[in-house]
Amino acid sequence: MMNRKWWILPAILCFLSVFLFPASSHGTSWAYSFVVWDGYIYKVSGEYVTDINSEIGKVTSYSDMEQYTGNFSNVYEEGTKYFSIQGVDTEDAIAIQEEDGRFMKALRDGEYTYEEGRSSGMLAVAGVALLSIAFAVYLVIRRVNR
Repeated sequence: MMNRKWWILPAILCFLSVFLFPASSHGTSWAYSFVVWDGYIYKVSGEYVTDINSEIGKVTSYSDMEQYTGNFSNVYEEGTKYFSIQGVDTEDAIAIQEEDGRFMKALRDGEYTYEEGRSSGMLAVAGVALLSIAFAVYLVIRRVNR
């Protein structure tokens, strides 16, 4: 009787781990289009501006799926230039040069807090889950072999 049910505990643990540690998508869902400049996130406003001052930076990383450090954007390609706007402090807004030569206004929304290499801990949680399952299997096999 005991030999037939040795697999029950590991099966239950595996089943529960699916609900306790669900797989997550690696993609990111963005609330809005943005650029990051000088450690701050700027929300693309949809408003074009014409009073451009000087170039202040450019997009160094682009992705619509993952976050990056530096002058990152979820909508503008790497190399897209940033400009200051005449009469507007860069702490309030900047301009982004679009492919057609026009300048899109982006409003400062807050500090960009993403840090590369900062783990969400999912790898550690998965490791603990696997070790727990392996230990449970070991205990069951040891008990069966007595």
